[in-house]
Amino acid sequence: MSSPSKAVMVRNIQNEMMDDLPDYYMPREANGKPGLVGNLITREAQELVDLNAEIREVLDQFFIDRATWGLATWEAICGIPIDEGKPQEQRRSVIKSKIRGAGTVTLAVIKEVADSFENGEIQVQENFNKYEVVITFIGKRGVPPNLPDMQNALREIVPAHLQLVFQFTYLRWEELDAAELTWEKLDALDMSWDELEVWKPGAKRS
Repeated sequence: MSSPSKAVMVRNIQNEMMDDLPDYYMPREANGKPGLVGNLITREAQELVDLNAEIREVLDQFFIDRATWGLATWEAICGIPIDEGKPQEQRRSVIKSKIRGAGTVTLAVIKEVADSFENGEIQVQENFNKYEVVITFIGKRGVPPNLPDMQNALREIVPAHLQLVFQFTYLRWEELDAAELTWEKLDALDMSWDELEVWKPGAKRS
């Protein structure tokens, strides 16, 4: 459910304030416009709405998923270099990975840290014989845009003797064959080769 607009909130507060006053405080001018008290209440109602919005904005900074200008404080607390040029969602992912990576490192912790990044479903597997941890991206195809952040976050918590291996998924020929696309239908999709590599037949394009 969407929040009411500021104009609606101002009117609601204004009406409530006016309802609490005796009628003789609310005389109108000859042209029908609110008098002095009415104008004062209108101004006060606007100030109350603006104040409430600022309070909510400050409270949002205490929650990683809603923080905006407060992300810099979260990054400072976690010891992360502040980069305000980076998309906020990527910054949030790095912060979450730092917090989730605390404690004993297990496959579950590694997966939790990896899942803090917006990359869809991820599978984590340890190959004991090869001393490696394999991260496979299942939910989204191709290389995620914030892969370097994930690599850095995992490298900080994964023991140094274990190698990190990242595997990515792409469109397979059998999937393309199963889609039964003619050259005309394929051309109508209007996709570049890079887009076709990560396309999922049947999925809606964003």
